[in-house]
Amino acid sequence: MSRYHSYINTSKEILSAYTGSEPLASYLKKHFGANKKFGSKDRKKIAHLCYCFFRLGKAFPSVATEEKILIAVFLCSTEPNNVLANLKPEWNEKVNLSVEEKLSLINYPFNHTQLFPFAAELSDGIDVSKFALNQLIQPDLFLRIRPGQKEKVISKLNAAALSFQLIGENCVALSNATKIEEVILLDKEAVVQDYTSQRVGEFLNSVKDLLASPSTQLRVWDCCAASGGKSMMAYDLMPGIELTVSDIRNSILTNLQNRFTEMGIKKYNSFVADLSDASFVSHHSAYDLMIADVPCSGSGTWGRTPEQLNFFNAKKIDEYVLLQKKIVTNIVPYIRTNGYLLYITCSVFKKENEEVVSFVQENLQMELVEMNVIKGYDKKADTMFAALLKRK
Repeated sequence: MSRYHSYINTSKEILSAYTGSEPLASYLKKHFGANKKFGSKDRKKIAHLCYCFFRLGKAFPSVATEEKILIAVFLCSTEPNNVLANLKPEWNEKVNLSVEEKLSLINYPFNHTQLFPFAAELSDGIDVSKFALNQLIQPDLFLRIRPGQKEKVISKLNAAALSFQLIGENCVALSNATKIEEVILLDKEAVVQDYTSQRVGEFLNSVKDLLASPSTQLRVWDCCAASGGKSMMAYDLMPGIELTVSDIRNSILTNLQNRFTEMGIKKYNSFVADLSDASFVSHHSAYDLMIADVPCSGSGTWGRTPEQLNFFNAKKIDEYVLLQKKIVTNIVPYIRTNGYLLYITCSVFKKENEEVVSFVQENLQMELVEMNVIKGYDKKADTMFAALLKRK
């Protein structure tokens, strides 16, 4: 049996056993840990085959797994590769064609909505075809260069002979496989943050302009802080803010403390809180800005974790919506009059986005300032949603 048939067979075994109960990356790590016969190059190739397979979503349902893996590699590839060269040489010669041209070559029934079978749930303004076809593309790695660090970061990237693209003033796009931690000082010089997440900074700049007052220290609460990307961006864009962060998990806040130390953020408040609990009470109030990057389906980021699309049940959308409404209901009272709520999701679903914003307007005395689906499918990036609302 050729090495490449072995890769296919191992991938089939993994795909058959994997249930989606944990991230594919974690499952693969455990699998390879228990099967020491695979070298690092073998592991990478097998993992790549599995990820390509999941990028097909629900497409080609009647095609055998081995053929489907090869279809996936063909559609996801832009350069010739050894797997196709050995098993589908006629396809390997055509990898530079467009996806549409490739689909005509493989000659299987196909509808682009099969790549993303929840098209009916999408937010307004999302191009269904472009978004669906973008599921075949591995998103880039993005950096947000911190204030005063641009020259140093660009110099280090050039010295490392890395291929990169500068988008705007401070956003850098690199190959997802880049080991950037070996090149720059993460969090000190630049922050790993998706392009669309960085564009949320446009909303933060709007708040800064609306609340501009030289005699006032803005009070900002990032209430679902997670990895802290939005807090860190707010700190860089609005120097001198009085920052509060919270999350439901203490481990998250511990990790955030380490990141803040690297950034030089020394003065801030933090606490653990379940903001979906109706009994939640904060000892602080009158925040100028509440950043609520709420728990969501994560559907705008499935290009990075394509296995999630395959195991997602549409009923989960309503569960997330209920959670989101509970959170915003509990946090809005802590925003001062004429203060702002920045509501954010990494979802592409209308129920989690525009419909929650409508709920906030209708039930919580908030008026909409602006909202936007931040599309990343033309930048090899995630897609997000953000809405800025003002408390009456």
